[in-house]
Amino acid sequence: MDIEEIRRKKMLELQKKLAEEEEKQKALLEAELQKRALIKRILTAEARERLERIRMARPEFAEAIELQLIQLAQLGRLPIPLTDEQFKALLEKIAAAKKKKSEIKIIRK
Repeated sequence: MDIEEIRRKKMLELQKKLAEEEEKQKALLEAELQKRALIKRILTAEARERLERIRMARPEFAEAIELQLIQLAQLGRLPIPLTDEQFKALLEKIAAAKKKKSEIKIIRK
């Protein structure tokens, strides 16, 4: 009787964990779909192609760019749709700012 009770409780715990994981996956998928829809509205087709090429080479950088694009668009600081030329100029600004931040100077005395 005790073993059956333990098994039943364990099964309920496993089912609960599985349901929670499924919910998390569903929420992540929904968020990703919303992000894709926003990016589709923000960028022209050529600019989206450029972003996808960046994603292939540097996925983390592409994620950061997407988040920045969405934030800038929500603040109204981007022309919508953003053309490929405008997107390239924005990428250059981001790269220059990142390079400036990552520069380390060592001064010896």
